[in-house]
This record gives sequence, C-alpha cells and structure tokens, in this order.
Amino acid sequence: MSTAIASESSRASQDPRPARRPRIGRVLAWAFMALVIIITVLPFYWVLRTALSSNTGLASDPTSLLPVETNLRGFARVFGMQSTEEAMADGGSGAAINFWLYLRNSVVVATLVTAGQVFFSAMAAYSFSRLRWKGRDAVFSVFLGALMVPSIFTLLPNFVLVKELGLIDTLLGVALPTMFMTPFAVFFLKQFFMNIPRELEEAALLDGASKVRVFFQLILPMAKAPITTLAIITYITAWNDYFWPLLVSYTDSSRVLTVAVAVFKSQAPTSGTDWSGLMAATLVAALPMLLLFMAFARRIVNSIGFTGIK
Repeated sequence: MSTAIASESSRASQDPRPARRPRIGRVLAWAFMALVIIITVLPFYWVLRTALSSNTGLASDPTSLLPVETNLRGFARVFGMQSTEEAMADGGSGAAINFWLYLRNSVVVATLVTAGQVFFSAMAAYSFSRLRWKGRDAVFSVFLGALMVPSIFTLLPNFVLVKELGLIDTLLGVALPTMFMTPFAVFFLKQFFMNIPRELEEAALLDGASKVRVFFQLILPMAKAPITTLAIITYITAWNDYFWPLLVSYTDSSRVLTVAVAVFKSQAPTSGTDWSGLMAATLVAALPMLLLFMAFARRIVNSIGFTGIK
C-alpha cells in the first residue's frame, strides 16, 4: 500500500501539470479596462489637484501632477471665507461667488423638476399601461417619438412661452420646461407598470376601490424602486443642466450653480482666471451628485434592467 502511494507521489512529482497561462484576450481586456478607468478618473483628479493648489504655484508649474503649494484657500473663497484683497494676493481675480445662494437655487430647481416630473410622469405612465381608451397606442407612439427630437429644438419655443408667462429670471421659469413630464420618464415607468399583475388591480376594484385609490395606494407603493431610480436620475440631470438656466436667468436671484461657476470664470478677465477657486467651486458643485450616484448606483442599474430598457 505504502509502495503504491510512494509510486504515485513520485509520478506526480516527475510529471507536474503545466502552469495555466493567462489568455492574451483576458490580459488585453483588463488593460483596456484599466485605461478606461484612468481616462475617466483623471479629469476628477486634475480638478482636485488644481483646487488644492495656489494660483501662483499653478502659474510657476502648470504641468505638475501633484498639487503645487498645497492649500485650501480656493475652498475658502468658494465659501465666502476670504476677502477680495486676500484673493487677489493669492493670484486670483478677486471675483466673488455667492456659493450658498447659488446652492439654494440649484436645490430648489432640481427639487421642483424632480417632484413634478416624477408625479406627472407616473400618472401618464399609468394611463398608458393600465387604462384602456381609444387611440391609446397611437398617442403613446406619437408621444414616444419626442425622444428623437433634440432638446435644443425646443429651447426657442420654451423661451417664448416662459417669457409670455412673465417667468424670465425666476426659479420657476428655470424649472418649468421639464417640471411636468418627459418621454423618457413616462416610458421608463410604463415598462414597470406593465409588469404588475392585473389581478391585483382587479381585486382592488372589486373591493370598491376607485382608479385613483388604486393608483395611489397600490400601484405607487409597488413601484417605489423604479420611482426612486427615476427621481435620482432626474435630480442629477436637473442639477447638471446648464444651457437652459443660462438662457433664462440673468441675476443672482435665479442663477444656479452650473451657471454661476461659468460667470465666476468670466469675471475680471484682465486679472487672470482664479483657477484654484474655479476648480474648488466645480468640485463642491459636483460632489453631491457624485455621492448621490455612488450611493444608489446598484439600485439604478437593477431598476433599468428590470424595466427592460436597453
């Protein structure tokens, strides 16, 4: 017995299995993925590096990969903790940014757009998916065709409408064009509502519930996950919107963060751009949305996959 075991051991030691070599395709795939990650992360790192540098240091060594003369004075200017004289002494333009006012405006606009769009889109999606009425599919096809219309084509009609309503340079005017519903939001929720068993709705109707009650007490609670996903996507989109707020907001009372950062860059061009303060403002403005997306990224992907959107 022991002789057989020793013979098998010696045979295994004399004829070892060849080491498994990594396939060239897998190596190239990982290399490509690493390259994409670097390209994606590099702009964010460069913003952070610039925000942590001084303007005089950036002028002396603009190509350094690390912060030059590391400090937090750029963030101090963003939060209004540095005077104009101190900002100019640091190599900036001396321009100020009323960060908290612009932050409030962005929060108000994004909240109005998200609340209105999710609510009205949910009602439209319920009508298209659960109610039977003449011409429903034809109307939905026409409505869905709006997805193929570039948003820039609607800017002029929306501007004329907002102007006639007297809402130019107001927060409501900034939020109004996308505050009710969008084709994507309706399509997104319709795909989920179609997967809800009709037996549940019919049972509620047999118990005496109205269509309105079914919608609010049965359909909406069951659709909490996709509605939350849509709300997050809508909030991030409204927060990052730039061209429409730039078109209709002229004063600080209605100016959102994305527009304010651009105005901050254009102020006092003869003194030079305050790159450190500008990148600090950009980072602070983008950070809430980055954290929001990172916190709900898995839910967003799962909801989009469940609704069947490709």
